[in-house]
Amino acid sequence: MKLSTRAQMVKPSPTLAITAKANALRAQGIDVISFGAGEPDYDTPQHIKEAAIAALQEGFTKYTPAGGTDELKEAICAKLQRENKVHYKKEHILVSCGGKHSFYNLAQAFIDDGDEVIIPAPFWVSYPPMVALAGGKPVIVATSEEEGFKLRPDTLEKAITPRTKAVVINSPSNPTGAAYTRAELQGLAEVAVRHQIFIISDEIYERIVYDGYQHVSIASLGEEVKAITIIVNGVSKTYAMTGWRIGYTAGPQEIIAAMNRIQSQSTSNPTSFAQKGAVEALQGSQAEVSTMVAEYQRRRDLIWEALTAIEGVSCHKPQGAFYCFPNLKAYLGKACKGERIKDSTRLTDYLLEEARVAVVPGVEFGAEGYLRLSYPIAPEVIQEGVKRIREALAKLD
Repeated sequence: MKLSTRAQMVKPSPTLAITAKANALRAQGIDVISFGAGEPDYDTPQHIKEAAIAALQEGFTKYTPAGGTDELKEAICAKLQRENKVHYKKEHILVSCGGKHSFYNLAQAFIDDGDEVIIPAPFWVSYPPMVALAGGKPVIVATSEEEGFKLRPDTLEKAITPRTKAVVINSPSNPTGAAYTRAELQGLAEVAVRHQIFIISDEIYERIVYDGYQHVSIASLGEEVKAITIIVNGVSKTYAMTGWRIGYTAGPQEIIAAMNRIQSQSTSNPTSFAQKGAVEALQGSQAEVSTMVAEYQRRRDLIWEALTAIEGVSCHKPQGAFYCFPNLKAYLGKACKGERIKDSTRLTDYLLEEARVAVVPGVEFGAEGYLRLSYPIAPEVIQEGVKRIREALAKLD
């Protein structure tokens, strides 16, 4: 059987693959510590669950409009005005089955064959394949650890060609935790406006920020910027609602309408009662969000200090999200039992085999020599996991 070219060009999500491998070992009774999946370990706040339960009990279990209910769209508009200082109407909003689905719909509606999309590396693993599936060309632009893994305006300018359609900005970032300041976003926005390329702003981690950092939505920097910005967001990370699968997009009406047409022919509406839960998430008490973020910061400090205490390891200190992205290039080329560690993929395999610790190789994020560790896990487990990593690395020569 010959599969489609599209199916053959896409490989499984590496983060989900690593998590599956760790779970398979656990099923065999093997003690594995997993820093793989980017998922809060908290339960969804009770008031959100109760809103969904009430919707179920009231029979809110039928189809909704393909692009989401008016009630949820209005809640999203109010949230964007309140928190991000940017004004949208319902027709500028599409609700989808998670942030990933939002980006996929956008790529299908907006990117044509040969269109170039600039993606700063390190990047979230799904950006390039989703652009490629739409027929576009991912243009990977490296950023450096020394500059905080941030795209500079001059670097963006040099990457733009006549085929450039958009640039992706993910702040705070998966996998580095890097977050742009208002001034840094202003510099990027000026380049985008000048060249009239779109900005795809992934803001899924906007509430998970540390050390007093204030998130700024690039769309809030003025009407010219807003006109070329498409915001991708959702409730998964902020409210520990990953399995609920509610994401949303805000942007120009023509793009949103095209995305809605595509969604109507694929998934149709997001789950009805999950939308009711999302309304409560956005409109209800935010107290538990603050509690979760404070704990994530405590864990950020713990894992960052432990990782940077390992000889030869450096690590950008995350300003947001819940990932550390340590540099382990000093260990590439070393060997254990005669086998050489040639790249981050082999290093990942080695740590799983030797230390029983699951991490994701940096090459999957466009940064060879790095590893991604997701830290929404118990502090004592973080300590034990990094201890195992340190001991396994010490065995390499």
